Amino acid sequence: MTTIEVDEDEHGSWTVLRVRGEVDLVTSPRIRRRVHDAVAGGRHDLVIDLSAVRFCDSSGVGVLIASRRLLRSCGGRLRLILPEQRADGEGHVGRVLSALGVQRLFDVYEDVPGATLTEPGRIAP
Repeated sequence: MTTIEVDEDEHGSWTVLRVRGEVDLVTSPRIRRRVHDAVAGGRHDLVIDLSAVRFCDSSGVGVLIASRRLLRSCGGRLRLILPEQRADGEGHVGRVLSALGVQRLFDVYEDVPGATLTEPGRIAP
């Protein structure tokens, strides 16, 4: 069974969605809904922390791209937390985004403190 957990936290002007589990056809609508709820609530600076995601398919990538588009349309910003690829499987989402050639579309950071600074240093794609 596919599982996902999404927690929300505030860091200054940034809303942080921490995603854990698997992002696929079954679970990606939940992330989409959380992003839409944040935007509807007037929160336009969003960090999606994907460091605890074990699996991501094309529907999950589609949600990330749609979220980027939505936030840009309202003058907002989207930043992703993606760990480096490690032998234990950490970094799966970054590997998927790179393989699909879309990681360059996103502002990617190593951790939440770095992503929620006013102008943090970005990880090179």
